[in-house]
Amino acid sequence: MQFSYSRVSLFKDCPYHFKLRYIDKLTEIPKLDANNPLIIGNAMHKGIETDKETMLEEYYNSFPVITNDQVHEAMKLEILLEKVKEYFDDEEDVEYIHEYKIDVPELKGFVDLIVRYPDGKSYVIDFKYSNYIKNYVDSGQLHIYQHFLEKAGFNVQGLGYLFIPKTNIKKKDSEDLHQFRTRLIKEVNSSEVTFLEISFNQKKVDEFFADCKRINNATKYPKNVSGNCFGCNPNFAPNFLEAIQNEKGDIEMTLPKNERREKKIDTRPDLWLYADSYVGKSTFVDQFDNLLFANTDGNTDNTSSPVVAIKDKVWKEGRQTKRKYGWEVFLDMIRDLETEDNTFEAIAIDLYEDLRDHCRNYVMDKYGWEHESDGGYGKGWQMVTKEFQNAIKRLKALDYQIIYISKEVKKDVTLSGGNVKTTYLPNIDEKTANFTTGTVDLTIRAYMDNKDNRVLQLAKHPNIFGGGRFNFLIDKIPLDMTEFINALVDAQENAVKNGVKTETKQKRKPRDKKEDLEEVVEDTTDDNGEELAPVAKRTSYYTDGTEFVKLEKDDVIPEGFEKTTKKAYEASLVEEVEDEEVVEEEVKEAPKTRERRQRKPRAEKEDAEETKEEAPRRKRRKSSK
Repeated sequence: MQFSYSRVSLFKDCPYHFKLRYIDKLTEIPKLDANNPLIIGNAMHKGIETDKETMLEEYYNSFPVITNDQVHEAMKLEILLEKVKEYFDDEEDVEYIHEYKIDVPELKGFVDLIVRYPDGKSYVIDFKYSNYIKNYVDSGQLHIYQHFLEKAGFNVQGLGYLFIPKTNIKKKDSEDLHQFRTRLIKEVNSSEVTFLEISFNQKKVDEFFADCKRINNATKYPKNVSGNCFGCNPNFAPNFLEAIQNEKGDIEMTLPKNERREKKIDTRPDLWLYADSYVGKSTFVDQFDNLLFANTDGNTDNTSSPVVAIKDKVWKEGRQTKRKYGWEVFLDMIRDLETEDNTFEAIAIDLYEDLRDHCRNYVMDKYGWEHESDGGYGKGWQMVTKEFQNAIKRLKALDYQIIYISKEVKKDVTLSGGNVKTTYLPNIDEKTANFTTGTVDLTIRAYMDNKDNRVLQLAKHPNIFGGGRFNFLIDKIPLDMTEFINALVDAQENAVKNGVKTETKQKRKPRDKKEDLEEVVEDTTDDNGEELAPVAKRTSYYTDGTEFVKLEKDDVIPEGFEKTTKKAYEASLVEEVEDEEVVEEEVKEAPKTRERRQRKPRAEKEDAEETKEEAPRRKRRKSSK
């Protein structure tokens, strides 16, 4: 096992959480608070190495969307970066080596800064964004770094920590935003960076190697042996995707991991789609094959996939009125999916925020509350949150594609210069939003542009809640499934081309359905060693600059033709006609790659509603002719 200082420190504090992270390899859902120390530390390191603009870009890109809280932290970072750079301004004729990587069999780590003088003497500095200087006096981190740096040829003459001060003040009820920010700037400006010099101690290095040996020989993993484990504190407990946890963060059950396999193109990512009403978000999602809708609002006229209605059910038994909450219906659906065979490949929750409300109503009724605050300070909200998150984790543990659908809200954010920027985000509370985006591969927004075109926003923008594991080559596309699949494939093929490992989750295979995912790397020669003609990997459009053609999968690509877009292909068809009537006919006959299923007439809506007995095991409805 290759060790790091943080890995060994965690074992010394809490072998139990060491095991969860490094042996069980549970996935920790990131906490996207504006003052997240890891995010702030990474941004500050980037700023010290580069400049203010790069630092702010690094910071803001770590979040799904910009908020006032993040603007406040960014304002602090700007001031503190200047203080750090001023600290080193007096140094001349020295070499600054940032983020030096130690990667040897015994240790992997990054040295924040090595200052090397012309005479070869080097000084090792680690940056700490903290006010608790005494906590680092006995740390072995720099001693271990010196040991391995000297083995690499550095002449290390000194060690030290540079402490970057934290400022934790909150806006008063009596303050407006401008008054608070003025006070914040004054407070940060009055703070100072502090340097703590450390003398090398070989004993710290020996202790590190002894701890590594203890880890290799460990068979038991008790909790919080040092009494200092943050993970054992309910306020800081990690939230694991593959674990059912109570409100204290304790793991009650570990779920099976949804393993990934490499070198596959993922055309069915887990995603969260949000949009304003009537944009067509549900209709778009309905185009995924073998889909089951968990619908909360009864609006199913424009979709044809099977539906489980997530709503409260009330009935009479004698003189008693019985109620089954919508949340209980949802839990029943999960149990059916866990235990019953079916042909579904994807589950869509529509609307996601309504499901969160169903959970809240269920928990409050269970404990006789009128509001979460009736459960005690913070405890009621925490119980609702854990109930909701644990159910979502159970759903995620099944090998289906999971899709969340939400409505959109707008919020104004005041930037540091006073300009107001409108942000677009899903209609759900911030903490639930941050949890949810950490469980999906992609969070995207759909909207109507000023020409009434339905658009899917792919690229990440600071004012648009979104992001994910795909680096798209295009900013936005029409709200069309074929365009979306093409953008996904292009992004992943480009990542492989540039040497970035791509992964795709292993999804449930429906009965009698063959694997339809494509290998990124394919043979280019036949059995006799002859070069194979290039073929289309999917329905695609090509041009030689004059002629446009549509090719299906495995069609040979004509020599001299390059890939183009569906939009350009259809535009070429329009240009071939001479009058509006013919133009209209040509557009109607533009090639389609997917047959749309017939939508249910409005009059049939009531008859088609799901009941408990109609199961999430039904097959997809067939279109009527």
